[in-house]
Amino acid sequence: MIIFNNNFNLAKCSTKLELIYKILFVLSCLFLVSCGKDYIKKKLNSTSTVLMVEPVNFKYNNQTAVTNSFMKHESDSIAQIEALKQFNDYVFELRKHGIKVIIVKDTPEPHTPDSIFPNNWFSTHSDGHVVLYPMCSPNRRDERKQAALDSIATNCPRRVIVNLTKWESQREFLEGTGSMVLDRVNKISYACLSARTSPNVLEEFCSKMGYKSVIFNAVDSTGIPIYHTNVMMCVGTGFAVLCEDSIPSKSELEM
Repeated sequence: MIIFNNNFNLAKCSTKLELIYKILFVLSCLFLVSCGKDYIKKKLNSTSTVLMVEPVNFKYNNQTAVTNSFMKHESDSIAQIEALKQFNDYVFELRKHGIKVIIVKDTPEPHTPDSIFPNNWFSTHSDGHVVLYPMCSPNRRDERKQAALDSIATNCPRRVIVNLTKWESQREFLEGTGSMVLDRVNKISYACLSARTSPNVLEEFCSKMGYKSVIFNAVDSTGIPIYHTNVMMCVGTGFAVLCEDSIPSKSELEM
């Protein structure tokens, strides 16, 4: 495990959080597709296939900024140009290293500025299950576009849909593998509570998918809850990353 600590106190945690945020931001753009034969045969927390959504109008999202303290407002035109360049660079590097990349092109309408993070609204699993998640912001719910759904159908033909979106009407949310960091080998779901991560929805996910939950609280340097668990930790094959200074409770840290 890689632990970002160095005996820094919580007040100085913002630098480390920003570093981890940038690293995990890149990882969160890559949606793991776990329906491939290689993933099924080997019990891994990684895969040789990813799905990525090509940005069309990536920009500052006023709706999600309410619960994301890391978001910074830049020029919308520059944001789209930089997002598309980074997207193409990632695709090139991944394919160069033998990773299969499935590209779904976003559409201008309805406008979905955060569509490059498809892992928030659905996840695929090696037993054929596809889970659809309840999203906090209305414009993120619009990301459930036909092109993405068709891609799921093509690449996961054995799919069994688990639909959790009903929770949106009750104002309870669980934004996929943003809200949860899944240890798929040991069937553990790590989740830090926030406006986007409801323990009730998490309980249903774990019940239907056979996972055990580990729930904790994580905050930024000002004490604001971190909106997504994958901002401060990840679990890979043979490694894990954790910003332990973001967890103020010692008892929760030692769980």
